[in-house]
Amino acid sequence: MQTRTKKTTKRKAKGLGDTVETVLKATGIASAAKFILGEDCGCDKRKEKLNNLFPYRKTNCLNEEDYNYLDEFFKANASVLYLRDQRALQAIYLRTFGITLQDTSCDSCWRDYVSQLRQVYLEYKD
Repeated sequence: MQTRTKKTTKRKAKGLGDTVETVLKATGIASAAKFILGEDCGCDKRKEKLNNLFPYRKTNCLNEEDYNYLDEFFKANASVLYLRDQRALQAIYLRTFGITLQDTSCDSCWRDYVSQLRQVYLEYKD
């Protein structure tokens, strides 16, 4: 007698909505909701909304040019972030995180962006 194994392909969660869906399916709550509310219980819309509000970020690898720029940038430990540095960091951020940074003069915003780039940079440093 042959037994069939069900092939399941794991899909990586795009955001919080996918994670919530997985938990609700695992606990049986999703089935109960569909039983009570019907097939169109609004779960798919909520999942997409949560995915859009809280997406999981995919981090791309630094290329050699970006790594070298960040290496010099962090070694300089400058207290002022000039426009040319902002432009270079914006480009690196876009390639690394896939997110376009808006022009801003907000110090705390730039501190956060630079901190995130430093975390990626330090992964290569170690």
